[in-house]
Amino acid sequence: MKIAKEPIEFIITPVQSGNRIDKLLALINPEYSRSYVKKLILQGGLYINSKNIKDPAFKVSSYQKIKIVIPLIKELQLEAQNIPLDILYEDEFIIVINKKAGMVVHPGPGNDKDTLVNALLHHCGNNLSGIGGVQRPGIIHRLDKNTSGIMLAAKNDTAHRVLSKDISLKKVERIYKAFVWGTPKMVKGEINLNIARDPQDRLKMAVTKKGGRSAVTQYKILKSYHYASKLQCILQTGRTHQIRVHLSHIGFPIIGDNVYTRGRNKSKQMPDIMTNFSRQALHSGSISFQHPINKKFMQFTQNLPYDMKNLEIELNKHNKSIDNLY
Repeated sequence: MKIAKEPIEFIITPVQSGNRIDKLLALINPEYSRSYVKKLILQGGLYINSKNIKDPAFKVSSYQKIKIVIPLIKELQLEAQNIPLDILYEDEFIIVINKKAGMVVHPGPGNDKDTLVNALLHHCGNNLSGIGGVQRPGIIHRLDKNTSGIMLAAKNDTAHRVLSKDISLKKVERIYKAFVWGTPKMVKGEINLNIARDPQDRLKMAVTKKGGRSAVTQYKILKSYHYASKLQCILQTGRTHQIRVHLSHIGFPIIGDNVYTRGRNKSKQMPDIMTNFSRQALHSGSISFQHPINKKFMQFTQNLPYDMKNLEIELNKHNKSIDNLY
């Protein structure tokens, strides 16, 4: 990773007077997001008239001398691993990958190898954005370990900032396929329920009436089976475990999701694959966005992986066998 720039120094003009320092710095230096500037200030990187200020909301006055010290970006301590990647598209700014189920996206405590980031470091070298932090180079959005499908990563900070902003403005469309227990009454619908950490289990997320973060998932039934259905889900937001939490909350948990599947009444007539599926049957099947640099519209789709395709085949077979009984 490259070393940061020299300190930023300037004098507040009368026109700039009265502005919050974090907002002003983000406006003057568009390569740094406001959230990054805020973090920088809280970590002690701001000096006003040689005095260290740690208040991002500090309002500046005319002729104050501002100095921002940009810390050195730490060298990545992660290991670049030669892990095969299913690359759908790549240029000097972005890379689009079809992630297999079972692969963790980025390192975490006790899990610093065999992740997508380790694979990207080997494939891209230092050509990955650093905005996501030392442990998440290039990563704009995540997929859970046992969710398969399309992911988009950035190869420089400019691409990262543009795509992150586009996601927040809902300009990036992400479409998922899921197989769930049961069939919703409505053919299509929208789940608009806030999500927060589950107070009973901090490793899980849960719908909450107070606080939390806004979360919106749109769904449509693609096919109904006797004990299950195939859904298309579109994310309007991107909260942790969002689709899994939302579908579970309305009573239709994803097949194979042992974390969010509440007790289901099992029937001897159910196909075994429904109760024995080894992971959540959730696949990121499509992403569309505007290229961060050349602004061309881009869309990528990926068919269901083998295990979910096999699940679909077995559910179809089971439908026919049940229908033949009547």
